[in-house]
Amino acid sequence: MSEPEASLEQQLRAAMVGCRVRVFPAFPSPAELFDGLAAACRDLGIEEWDQYAERGAVARLEAEVGELLGKPAAYFPSGTMAQQVALRIHADAAGNRRVAIPDLSHLLRHEDDGPRILQDLQVEHITTGREIATKAHLDAIPGPLAACLVELPLRDAGCLLPSFEDLTELSDACRQRGIAFHVDGARIWESQQWFDRPLAEIAGVADSVYVSFYKGLGGLAGAALLGDEDFVAQARLWRHRMGGTLYRSTAEAVSALVGLRDRLPRLAECVEWGRQMAAALPAYVTVQPQVPHINTFLLYAVGDPEAVNRRLLETVTADSLAFSLPWKAAEEPGRVVTEVTVAPNALALDPADIAGRFATLLA
Repeated sequence: MSEPEASLEQQLRAAMVGCRVRVFPAFPSPAELFDGLAAACRDLGIEEWDQYAERGAVARLEAEVGELLGKPAAYFPSGTMAQQVALRIHADAAGNRRVAIPDLSHLLRHEDDGPRILQDLQVEHITTGREIATKAHLDAIPGPLAACLVELPLRDAGCLLPSFEDLTELSDACRQRGIAFHVDGARIWESQQWFDRPLAEIAGVADSVYVSFYKGLGGLAGAALLGDEDFVAQARLWRHRMGGTLYRSTAEAVSALVGLRDRLPRLAECVEWGRQMAAALPAYVTVQPQVPHINTFLLYAVGDPEAVNRRLLETVTADSLAFSLPWKAAEEPGRVVTEVTVAPNALALDPADIAGRFATLLA
């Protein structure tokens, strides 16, 4: 029996794997990756395995992240678990299950209703659609709240960020009402250039912060929760209760340490490269936001997803250059959308040339 023909998207992704050059993050083969991790262990002096998230590379990672963000840190195997734990701790402390979260938050759009089903949280939308949460939004929610969550940046809105002044004002408003302020900082590393402040100052506005190790830092997996000593102690307890204290997490922790060492210093360059590429696009390609806030943003254009992706497959195959992910139908009929993430490997390319390739693809 013959194998079914691969879908267009499957063909595209397979073609991208074989490309010599990519704009978006490139992930090596398992053999290449583990060779790199072995070398990193020697370079970093990692000689001890962690055990149940204690000692070794995990302890070192917690210490480095804690120093960068100015708060004690607890390692977690996933952000989904980490953020539910954070909200659970705040809700239990307040004796109140009500939390304010943007309706575009990852917790509400991509986690199968986990916060409500598993943690019995009652969600109020602090914003709906492509809006950044402000004090005015919080003021519009009457009554007691256990926590207010903001996603920095709001990924499903094109990675939008507030001004630091608006963020601080919202934080102050939470404290005045006795509401815990939690930052979903999955891409906080990429956001530092926008705020133009040390990471510890950005994290300092929050009672608790979640960070990811596999997005901008390019790690294998993993996350961390940060807060005061009591919060982190409770986080470790809930991590164990929820099955998150894995026997070994050394590989993930070493890959995160490599990301902090090698990728974090280059993220500001990636943001600037993305802005240059976005500015060079023709008027018929819409950038959301118009000037990207971080190195990830959305592109919109008139078109049919299948037609655009067929042209993309031809270009990727001919040039061995993966400059765009597959396009999808946008919310508005007759338009297509894709997400662009600029990785350090793009910095060797000319942003105007890549903009020209998008222009040709979408003309």
